[in-house]
Amino acid sequence: MNRAERLAWLRETDPRRLEALWAEADDVRRRHVGDAVHLRGLIEFSNRCGRGCLYCGLRRGRAGLARYRMALGEIVACARTAGELGMGTVVLQSGEDPSMPAAWLADVIAAVKTETRGAVTLSVGERPAEDYALWRRAGADRYLLRFETSNRDLYARLHPDAADGLDGRLAALHALRDLGYEVGSGVMVGLPGQTFDDLADDLALFEQLGLHMVGIGPYIAHPASPLAALPAAAGAVSGTELMASKMVALTRLVLPDANIPATTALATIDPAAGRVHGLERGANVIMPNVTPAARKALYEIYPSKAGVTVDAADAVADVRRSLDALGRTVGVGRGDSPAMARRRLSPPVTEEVSP
Repeated sequence: MNRAERLAWLRETDPRRLEALWAEADDVRRRHVGDAVHLRGLIEFSNRCGRGCLYCGLRRGRAGLARYRMALGEIVACARTAGELGMGTVVLQSGEDPSMPAAWLADVIAAVKTETRGAVTLSVGERPAEDYALWRRAGADRYLLRFETSNRDLYARLHPDAADGLDGRLAALHALRDLGYEVGSGVMVGLPGQTFDDLADDLALFEQLGLHMVGIGPYIAHPASPLAALPAAAGAVSGTELMASKMVALTRLVLPDANIPATTALATIDPAAGRVHGLERGANVIMPNVTPAARKALYEIYPSKAGVTVDAADAVADVRRSLDALGRTVGVGRGDSPAMARRRLSPPVTEEVSP
């Protein structure tokens, strides 16, 4: 599929025509990664953040948010719950916290690996390469680091304190690849100032990077963030469930054997059908939240996040019911991406992102 075809699908609004895109993405998903849906136990272990990203509810300097970092024992207890509920992967997620000691997180990783014997995914932002290496030695298997947008100017506006801009993000992704991580990234759909051409460039960058995992969700404004007051621009990309679904489907066509989650953000903007639509349109992963309720409420990247008040066991039971209705099964084991074995990330992209 060339750039013009991708743009045409991104702009398509006819439900009947879009059914062809959904069907193609679902067929590619079935042939390349199968009908199993792998569950990842998400542990939001810290909401401390040293970055000032304009869209995020955890951003540095936000007033009125109680900050926390869970103790090792509390994190291991969450990992134990994930294992007991049949999840083969634990995802350790936090804000970008430069005060978090790398050695402390290495101890957490080792303890979680001992407890669960499953895969450990990290999502803690940009860190020095030596930290990535330490965590890999401790047993971390995967790393999620979303670049959010391939538009360098937009990236710089959204991340005013990112000295190296998008190039720094891409360099981090390649450093992770070189250390042997299964590498994931992704974008938000509907960012203020984002265009359809930007989304087409995002898809091209996914392809250029040869990602093993891709997370896509709609942009949801946090009322405490600087972007919340910005009006929608005429002709801009909307952060709807439909637009996010189109990106999920097109990503599946671009990266047939990658792992793609039906994200929490999809379920947040469309509680009735968002997650199911994601699974029907190319996704093969769900990440139930196993963070304690009191902590979950404080990990407020955006407001009214789906699942905040739901017990982990109830969340998994609900997922199983949804999968039964779709004729899908819960994946067994770690759920490593077939892309990890078949493809390496390409050389760093430092000039034009567009194909």
